[in-house]
Amino acid sequence: MRKQMRRISRGDEEADINLTPMLDVVFIMLIFFIVTATFIKQAGIDVTRPDAMTSEQKPTVAVLVAIGPTGDIWIDKKRVDPSSVRSHIEKLHSENPKGGLVVQADRSSTNEKLMAVLNAARAAGMRQVAISTENN
Repeated sequence: MRKQMRRISRGDEEADINLTPMLDVVFIMLIFFIVTATFIKQAGIDVTRPDAMTSEQKPTVAVLVAIGPTGDIWIDKKRVDPSSVRSHIEKLHSENPKGGLVVQADRSSTNEKLMAVLNAARAAGMRQVAISTENN
């Protein structure tokens, strides 16, 4: 009878499951998904974009600039003074040099503001510049 009791107690010790390797795998997967996740860029305001017949999707966007109907410029959810647009674009472009710039200009905004943003992007060294439109 004593032999049976010893076997039962020895079996309980061997039945423990080591969770450390599983937790290591879970943390490695979590880090992988955080590093590879793409975050949605938002300019800060909603604009009514103009219609276009020949539009195409841009896969890599580093900087998103919005021009409101009154001509105010928004970058990274903040209203930006037109004179400091270039410095904001340079800072965001240095964080992701492979991405391009997309300008979301409202239909009722002026070409003057759009040209100011495009000139600032060119002065900041960005060569991939696009204007966001609605698909027709």
